[in-house]
Amino acid sequence: MKIFLIRHGESMQNTKENYVVGLPDHKVYLTEKGKEEAHLAGEYLSKYIKENNIDLNNAVMWVSPYTRTRETAQIINGYLNINKVKEDITLIEQRYGLFSDKEISILKELYPNEFSHYDNYYQNEGKFYAKLPQGESPFDVALRTKQFIETIHRDKEDILFVVSHGTTIKTIIMNYLHYSPEWYSKEPTPKNCSIRLIESNNKYTTEKYIYNKPNKVKTKKYKK
Repeated sequence: MKIFLIRHGESMQNTKENYVVGLPDHKVYLTEKGKEEAHLAGEYLSKYIKENNIDLNNAVMWVSPYTRTRETAQIINGYLNINKVKEDITLIEQRYGLFSDKEISILKELYPNEFSHYDNYYQNEGKFYAKLPQGESPFDVALRTKQFIETIHRDKEDILFVVSHGTTIKTIIMNYLHYSPEWYSKEPTPKNCSIRLIESNNKYTTEKYIYNKPNKVKTKKYKK
């Protein structure tokens, strides 16, 4: 099995433009730079697939149903031409609730009690468990990505492309490789349009981090 985990391209949430526009998170769209990043990722993946003789006839692309992930997937698939494209609601971004569209300084003023409760968890090695008011914690996201992993194991698909979000991708890796909450807290959030590849066999799982520039590749091996 090969699972390519791809974070969406730069969006107006990443540039903080959404703090002005105020779109709900599921409607946030890609910036022009984000579209360019998606094209670069598509080009890189197309080259990688050819160089490694990977058959995409039975490949599946799974997509979060948010606007920015749909846009990213559509651009990337223009290079891959995968016939089976599916959406799954368990792949959506961590829901930020009251903290979704404002600067931290403003949040502290508007919701002092809620922020204090959240920050107490976060600052006491509880990043994984800290629940956003009217939103989710990474723990909550991990529970739903467990369901996604059950889905792909049930469907027995060998080549998968998953276009999703930073927190969601980290929890998929955490669940799939049986990593700890401490691993999650230390692991950097994937960059926009970075690609992480999980490969599994009887002895090892290899996780490759392939960022925007194809010449910047780190490979780590983990014994299962």
